[in-house]
Amino acid sequence: MIRRKIVLIGAGSAMFTQGLVADLILTGQPWSLALVDIDPGALAVAEGLSRRMIAARDADITVAGSLERRDLLADADIVVTTIGVGSRRAWEADVFIPRQYGIFQPVGDTVMAGGISRALRMIPAMVAIAADVIRLCPQALFVNYANPMTANCWAVRRATGADVIGLCHGVFHVQRELAEFIGAPPEEITCQGIGLNHFTWIYDLRRNGADAWPLVRDRLAAEGRGERTGKRRASDNPFCWSLFAAYGAYPAVNDRHVTEFFPERFPGGAYYGKTLGVDAYSFERTIAHGDEIYERMAAQAAGKGPLDDAIFRRAAGEHEQLLDILDCIAGDRRRTYSANLPNRGAVPGLPPDAVLELTAAATARGLRPLLVPDFPPTLAAPLIRKIAAVELTVEAALTGSRALFVEALLADGCVSDPAVAGRLADDLLAAHKAHLPQFA
Repeated sequence: MIRRKIVLIGAGSAMFTQGLVADLILTGQPWSLALVDIDPGALAVAEGLSRRMIAARDADITVAGSLERRDLLADADIVVTTIGVGSRRAWEADVFIPRQYGIFQPVGDTVMAGGISRALRMIPAMVAIAADVIRLCPQALFVNYANPMTANCWAVRRATGADVIGLCHGVFHVQRELAEFIGAPPEEITCQGIGLNHFTWIYDLRRNGADAWPLVRDRLAAEGRGERTGKRRASDNPFCWSLFAAYGAYPAVNDRHVTEFFPERFPGGAYYGKTLGVDAYSFERTIAHGDEIYERMAAQAAGKGPLDDAIFRRAAGEHEQLLDILDCIAGDRRRTYSANLPNRGAVPGLPPDAVLELTAAATARGLRPLLVPDFPPTLAAPLIRKIAAVELTVEAALTGSRALFVEALLADGCVSDPAVAGRLADDLLAAHKAHLPQFA
């Protein structure tokens, strides 16, 4: 059996690394795993945890680690990026600085001020990685998980031409949630989605080939009558279900992310009697949870705690569907997945060069978007507005243009006053100066 080599850049994202290693083990196949991180401590945690997991299952997986990606990229079959420039501390600044301007975000890694700020840090690093992939392992499948997904993949393709694929579990998970909502086994449900990462319209939903939206509407009506409708409730994501009522399509990935694409509807973060990022989808809790998980994994890596055996109790390839996609490409099985790829005419009503999250088939020639000639213009309208803001973000990050950074904030809609946008931009640039070489 051929031993494939997978290089993980940003291995300090320990939770992703742990899940990926578990899935590699569960395949039962031989692998060469190369771990890269620029933080020695984070790399030690990732490498130590990986080695313990592999030893616990006596898996045929070799492990190498390095602070320098160029040492490990040669001969790679797959390159995966999960980097986070500035780590969680920079992410905090992306959210806390805009709060001083009345901008509240539950996530802050995709759009609005936090997502745009993050893109300015991420894009130079992603472009540099892409250049090394092209030079050292041009044959490798290049997969990105780092946010902001749309801006990162668009910038990499524009600056280098690298054929990067963006993958995210969001649409897959929401499809399963919708199955649960109507009481259907997940294997009976299929869907088609078009959008931007973290705001993707699931506009076609089917159960065993039949239109499933009538089942969804029946369940919504039952919930409206006060009937018990199961674990999943529309009241858990009131904004997304209000969009479904208006547009006839459900937006992944639920309120926590989708609210950020409509900042004008939540002035001051006001969200159904709560405040976004504070007592609705608390950002502080998200950060604290991430820190706790990392400390727990660090202890396991150092042998100070038992391995979490639950990580092995999962279906092979579950982690972000990556390994399932790799197997489908290798076997030309042509199953469909949600992926972030250039439009290139797949959706005629959207800009051809925009990176979209869309349904794609896994073929021997790679992931290929399905042609969608009938995507409703009503669903395209809110996407087009955001695509323009993302393109400004990409250009600001690639060129180091403060003026375009300000324009991106205004186009995004999280700020309406140019003077305020200018002050916010300056505060974010100052806070992240160490990670913004293009603005020097």
